[in-house]
Amino acid sequence: MMTRHSVIMTSSASAQAHTSGPAVSQPKQLLLSVRDLTLGFRTPDGGAKPVVQRVSFDLDAGQSLAVVGESGSGKTLIGKTLLGLLPDAAQIMGGSVRFAGQPLLEQTPAQWRTTRGIGIGMVFQEPMVSLNPAFRIGEQLTEALVRRRGVPRAQAWAQAVAMLERVRVRDPQGCMKRYPHEFSGGMRQRIMLAAVMLLRPKLLIADEPTTALDCVVQKEVLDLMTELTREEGTALIFISHNLALVAAYTEQVLVMRAGVAVETGPAAQVLSRPSHDYTLALLDALPRRLPAVSPEASEASDASAASAAPLPAPVLEVRDVVIDYQAARSGMAAWFGGKRSVRAVHRTSFSLRAGETLAIVGESGSGKTSLTKVVLGLVEPAGGDVLLNGERFLGTGAKQLQAARRAIQIVFQDPYSSLDPRMRVGALVAEGLRADRALSAAQRTERVSTALADVGLADHARRFVHELSGGQRQRVAIARALASRPAVIIADEPVSALDVTVQKQVLDMLVSLQARYGFACLLISHDLGVVEQIADRVLVMLRGHVVEEGTRDAVFDDPCHPYTRRLLQAVPELRGNRVDGFKVLSREVPAQRLGDAAYFNPDHAQQDAQQGGQPAVPHLAEVVQGAAGHRVALQAGA
Repeated sequence: MMTRHSVIMTSSASAQAHTSGPAVSQPKQLLLSVRDLTLGFRTPDGGAKPVVQRVSFDLDAGQSLAVVGESGSGKTLIGKTLLGLLPDAAQIMGGSVRFAGQPLLEQTPAQWRTTRGIGIGMVFQEPMVSLNPAFRIGEQLTEALVRRRGVPRAQAWAQAVAMLERVRVRDPQGCMKRYPHEFSGGMRQRIMLAAVMLLRPKLLIADEPTTALDCVVQKEVLDLMTELTREEGTALIFISHNLALVAAYTEQVLVMRAGVAVETGPAAQVLSRPSHDYTLALLDALPRRLPAVSPEASEASDASAASAAPLPAPVLEVRDVVIDYQAARSGMAAWFGGKRSVRAVHRTSFSLRAGETLAIVGESGSGKTSLTKVVLGLVEPAGGDVLLNGERFLGTGAKQLQAARRAIQIVFQDPYSSLDPRMRVGALVAEGLRADRALSAAQRTERVSTALADVGLADHARRFVHELSGGQRQRVAIARALASRPAVIIADEPVSALDVTVQKQVLDMLVSLQARYGFACLLISHDLGVVEQIADRVLVMLRGHVVEEGTRDAVFDDPCHPYTRRLLQAVPELRGNRVDGFKVLSREVPAQRLGDAAYFNPDHAQQDAQQGGQPAVPHLAEVVQGAAGHRVALQAGA
């Protein structure tokens, strides 16, 4: 097969192509041809500012292409152009696109309706936005088959159920009768994939389809997507900033920078031996393990730990916290009203010391965010307690809770949603200081200036949030948390929505600020690369239970619980350097110490509870006798 790896120079309209490898006897059928596509946004003076400039690529039937690059490089805009869904302010300034041999950009609205779904389908990043919350899943899956394909409703229902089975949705018949909000993020993305593939499109565009999913579910969704496209002969355009996933799941790659295609070719070749400096910069920005700095992590790695000085007292302690939520009853019980209690987090304990980063990882719905809400005093636990510097603050009065909230700050996943768009950056950072009466107006102003300077935004105080990039908005969120000089910062998926280069900048800055101010960090993340880079200790949760805990090096290098092992093996890694090149690796884990039956399984505990028995309680045991810190959940008596 003829392969091409070319570096595209911005000053030239053509690429310098290099060919290698033997030719194949069966030529591929060209499905999509994009030539010199230029897109722009209208300016107030009546002109247009180019944001995508002279991009060209081809895609054969059944082939996969990844489009990678930083936020704002034009990746999503290209995808929307192929569907005729450009924003009103955008316009096509030049170029041509041919799909299945026919011009695409000149289509009429009626022709676009035929192309969308049947010719080209798209899976968006957030399925909750794409699925209509007012309609049941069955109605949404069958509507397009009935209206677009003319399939009888009963047959459409059967086809939808069969597709849900193919994407491995549990109880597909029951799923058809439920609403989108009743499913987890991973299940909603499976349903969205089923909805798109039901129409059997010739081309599937997947725009960051797994960004918000945990590692295991991410792998399952991508495996399903590639399996379905291969079986149906569907071509795939995968838009992503995750280079490891791109290398593992696609054949070709197109690297975008500021609207310009800078490098293209086979993914294995481009990402192993990149030719353009920008591609190298993306690969250099991938997360890498840093030395552990916490006292406990240092002690665990020290051969003379027994004679080490006592550890400092914890800043934050979570003791035997239990969290219950009230949920509506289902089935016949719903007729009699009332609520049922659902246990979201079972007895959980951990501590956090100054200057230390503790990462909590686990699948969606494992209780990670619920724990942070209890620590912040936003949710009342059903049992247990939380201590800040050795003092209780939950249920002790408004004054103590307010003081604790000043000492415990949070950085949310999406700063655009958590920052008021009507306020300027300086006012946003200063807002949390208004309740601190120990500070004068001059001191508050100085604190705000220092916080903005710390995150590299000293001259941005007069700007609004919408005037900032995604990375700058996250820096504002960090400055806002830093302004009150907290003892603890909770970072809830702080970089999941950022591309790799901005992600590296934010993580490096967070580590530097922690070294300067000594705050403890509670990191909530499903990105194991981020966890491995900055965490000192790791807590692994599954269905509300802690199944493994220990230093980062112990958990990553010697995982014991089957779920931890599956989590670490789920996502490919892209490792290497400029000299030796980069390659995709699957994480290797040591042989399992015990059989699966010896480890605690939350599914078995739930079955015991449903059958009226006493649910099993995990026993956290030391992995190596006498090696405190690394513990794994075993079945009682194991």
